[in-house]
Amino acid sequence: MTATSELTAVCSALGDPTRWEILSLLGEEVLSASALARVLPVSRQAIAKHLEVLTEVGLIASERRGREVVHLVIGARLNALGHELDRLGNAWDARLRGIKELAEAPDA
Repeated sequence: MTATSELTAVCSALGDPTRWEILSLLGEEVLSASALARVLPVSRQAIAKHLEVLTEVGLIASERRGREVVHLVIGARLNALGHELDRLGNAWDARLRGIKELAEAPDA
């Protein structure tokens, strides 16, 4: 998978408000699907599907703790996403500065 397709997949996964809320909650504490279902207005089955999507794009991991499976955010993956978005934003800022300079330059 290319960097662009990875970024697209992650952004697509985070485009769903429920998945965004799940990721935000998991950023605060490690939770099971049942615990997430008690907090969010969706069923445990729907939570499980959202967790699967977030796992597939590498944003969360799961581990067994006793009799339950808990989910946690992969911080390094979020950091990499943040750096890539910063890089894209900086590239666009540079392009816009160039356009502004051309537009404001006196005619040659």
